[in-house]
Amino acid sequence: MHIRPATQQDIPAILEIVAPTLRAGDTYAIDSDMNDDQVIAYWMGPDKVTLVAEEDGKIVGTYYIRQNQGGGGSHVCNCGYMTSPKATGRGIARRMGEDSFVRAKELGYRAMQYNFVIESNGAAVHLWPKLGFEIVGRLPGAFMHPTLGETDALVMYRKL
Repeated sequence: MHIRPATQQDIPAILEIVAPTLRAGDTYAIDSDMNDDQVIAYWMGPDKVTLVAEEDGKIVGTYYIRQNQGGGGSHVCNCGYMTSPKATGRGIARRMGEDSFVRAKELGYRAMQYNFVIESNGAAVHLWPKLGFEIVGRLPGAFMHPTLGETDALVMYRKL
């Protein structure tokens, strides 16, 4: 697998991965009724470094890195990750996570914080602690899951 910066030519493949996940409304705290242009503006916005994971010329995952806060918190980054449904269970999210630690350090970040990991997102809740994240906070009922209702959100943190 090769992970590289996303290009404009990658937009159709990124949309195939990102749009259905955001529109499902069960893992990201973002409006689920975005059109394709809004999805791309969110995922590839100027505040982010967006990358793609590629296998045999096909994009199997994507992630972004961005500054989590400004000022005194600008040394902490935040990331979002998505794997193609056709490629789940093959360690792609783990590889993107590990890659993001290296790239974040190269960008000058000293820590990574995930602000709102939905507790019902079992894959994320399982993976991130294995990669060194601590759950540093729980926000009871902070996410309105489309089928589960009020669901806890977790705050996760890791030094780089």
